[in-house]
Amino acid sequence: MMALSRDMKWIIAAGLLLGVFGSLLAFWGNPPNTGICISCFLENSAGALGLHNDVRMRYFRPELTAFILGSFLAAIAKGEFKARSSGSGLGGFTLGFLMIVGSAVFIGCPIKLILRLAGGDLTALSGLFGLIAGVTVGLQSLRGPDIKIFGSSRDGSNPLAFAVLGATLLLTVLGATGYLLKSKTGGGAMHAPTYMSLLAGLLLGAICQRSRFCVTGSLRDVILTHSPKAGLGLYFAFGGALLANILTGQFNPGYFDQPGAHLEPLWGFAGMALTGWAAVLAGGCPFRQLIKAGEGDLDGWMITVGMLSGATAVQLWNLDASSAGVTAQGKAAVLIGFALLASFSNSRRRV
Repeated sequence: MMALSRDMKWIIAAGLLLGVFGSLLAFWGNPPNTGICISCFLENSAGALGLHNDVRMRYFRPELTAFILGSFLAAIAKGEFKARSSGSGLGGFTLGFLMIVGSAVFIGCPIKLILRLAGGDLTALSGLFGLIAGVTVGLQSLRGPDIKIFGSSRDGSNPLAFAVLGATLLLTVLGATGYLLKSKTGGGAMHAPTYMSLLAGLLLGAICQRSRFCVTGSLRDVILTHSPKAGLGLYFAFGGALLANILTGQFNPGYFDQPGAHLEPLWGFAGMALTGWAAVLAGGCPFRQLIKAGEGDLDGWMITVGMLSGATAVQLWNLDASSAGVTAQGKAAVLIGFALLASFSNSRRRV
């Protein structure tokens, strides 16, 4: 029998909880196969804040602030909250922006990729292969001298703790009390009860802070160590979501007519490849950036700002894909994203 370390048990628990809640939140009212999706949630929340004009994408997703708050509380409890920064600046902002562009073209972040597969969506296989390819290329990009996408590390005291707590509580209250814009139709009108979203988000934020679980980080470890054991969190996330989907009648295997999917596998592959590549350079997938932000990581906050900006841009500039397919603007954005990431890699090799 394979012996598991305490840390690995935490990762398994985090993956299992993520998969189960990912299914249940959709069962409770979130869009199908979208119980948890950081890119979708950010697009909805940007609409709620009035940052774009798509009336079907306006709902402040309480899960977002709950992820940050849960991570914050867990870090405080463990004495791990520490305001720190490597001075990511524009580099971190750009990586966050590109992760959301890639996710929008695929129609979902890496977590939604797992949930789509667990729901029986065979179109998501192209995204899985793309994510693996993107993480692999990203690891190659990290070889060689540091290009200083992030600057020298700086740590500080904890005044940021009050800012994290205040901002997350304020946004949660504003969203819960109806002061932000809301959709009457479309994906923005589909949501789980607020108290269930908050509870799920707090628990996931706390356990993922403790376990350091990350989708792209797990794939990275599998590739680096050549050990399937490194991907246990991913397997349990998929298994938990699959079992919950079967039990709740949400499992619908097939290739056609899947919710929140398109039939352009090349661009599904490319979108997730862009997200995976950027996530490796950023030090974590979109979900992991929210957890890092809750821990006091200012780079995580800068990347999160970039992700929110990306979520706004994909709506304003029509970069996001739909069941009708991928727009020309979305395809161009992915190619530009690849060029930007390639320039980062070439800069590393010249140092």
